[in-house]
Amino acid sequence: MSMCLQLDKPGTCLGHFFTRPLVRDVFPGGLGKEGGREGRRAGGRAGGRAPGPAPPPGPPLARRGWRRRARWASRCREGPGCCRAPLPGPWRREEEEEEEEEDAAAGAGGAAVPGLRRLLAALRLQPAGPLPRAGARRPAAGPGTGGEERRGRQVANATAEFIRTECRSALQHRYDYMKAHPSEKMHLAVVACGERLEETVTMLRSAIIFSIKPLQFHIFAEDQLHESFKDILDDLPYEGKINYTLYPITFPTESATEWKKLFKPCASQRLFLPLILKNVDSLLYVDTDILFLRPVDDIWSFLRKFNSTQIAAMAPEHEEPRIGWYNRFARHPYYGVTGINSGVMLMNMTRIRRKYFKNDMTTVRLQWGEILMPLLKKYKLNITWGDQDLLNIMFFHNPESLYVFPCQWNYRPDHCIYGSNCKEAEEEGIFILHGNRGVYHDDKQPTFRAVYEAIKNYTFGDDLVHSLLRPLELELQKTMHTYCGRVYKVFIKQLKKSIRDLSVRRSKGR
Repeated sequence: MSMCLQLDKPGTCLGHFFTRPLVRDVFPGGLGKEGGREGRRAGGRAGGRAPGPAPPPGPPLARRGWRRRARWASRCREGPGCCRAPLPGPWRREEEEEEEEEDAAAGAGGAAVPGLRRLLAALRLQPAGPLPRAGARRPAAGPGTGGEERRGRQVANATAEFIRTECRSALQHRYDYMKAHPSEKMHLAVVACGERLEETVTMLRSAIIFSIKPLQFHIFAEDQLHESFKDILDDLPYEGKINYTLYPITFPTESATEWKKLFKPCASQRLFLPLILKNVDSLLYVDTDILFLRPVDDIWSFLRKFNSTQIAAMAPEHEEPRIGWYNRFARHPYYGVTGINSGVMLMNMTRIRRKYFKNDMTTVRLQWGEILMPLLKKYKLNITWGDQDLLNIMFFHNPESLYVFPCQWNYRPDHCIYGSNCKEAEEEGIFILHGNRGVYHDDKQPTFRAVYEAIKNYTFGDDLVHSLLRPLELELQKTMHTYCGRVYKVFIKQLKKSIRDLSVRRSKGR
């Protein structure tokens, strides 16, 4: 029988596990039909009574007292709010007998309800007080006596109340703990080389402004940039919300020069993150020209949507095949219809390190660290976009391993310079802006540049509406002579919501 312990708050459950042995010991009358079956298997009659003298007359306990009192538990059997706890260890009768003897020796009132310690172990609860007692030896049941039924009801009532109290206490402790100890950090990685310092810092600022959970930045940069990063990040006013670690640019020794020159300097560093950050379970990698217009928490939540085979998430390279690059010009395999863009890449790195990848070089499946160099050697004369092309080849052969998220999570100039072609952004706004092709630093796409300048110049602590949103909206209105400027509202639709949500969180936190 499956039983979920649910508290007063709907959808809140502290334990969900198989309890047949427990029901047999703790609740002599059983729980409904399951309890009856267990009792009959043990040689009893209706209601799951133990073998022995004939049961007293009257309705079985399982269908009255306990079932009515335990409705709070049975409602949650397979509901969406249930959580599952691992089964306790083997049910050893010898250990139970020892526990009963210890309880009996500890004080009067009889031994603790048999099996209750197992229940608490399954819930990972430490009782705050003495366990409810089963009382004296049960009276012999005979015709006209209700001693066993009364005893069963008393034990069930005491046990139910005890569990309710312990569960409420544990849940309150969990809420208090979560309030005092924020959730696990979100890990964000970026690779910066050359003149990318300012762009990288602006990206990090956008992540800090709206995010809820703490952030751990993994910054891979050339040695000459490390001191500048330290000076800037140490001055940020969000102590406790962010931590950062600086890493040198490193490639496998035997092929370092080849990897460093692939596409752009240092770009292929991202391919080696699962092998370098061995203690990081999940990671969000982004290019330096990314801007977050909503909390990082929201894209981080895609990790929970991965099925058992998916190891990474990326957005399509294009929405419209007629302007797609891969489907028109690629000389190598690529994922899906238009390929994928690796500028925003969410990774379950534990799965990546464990997976054996299908490939077109050998019939043997290869792990991540084994497949990179053979891929480069085979396709280096055919690839244009470096590491992104290698990722496309990998997921072409392993399509079941990729989760594809919508274009609004990686919105680039291609989504508007030929006319708007990202429907999700039109409906909900842009979530993550990707200013590739250097559009933040020239006048070719002033809409993208306006967003970049607004976040770069925002001072932490200033009012977001007056210091960020309104000046940005005025600048965007000046870009309506461009294709992207004609849909400028998609650039601020989500930004408005993010600012509003942040204001609500701050007001509740006071």
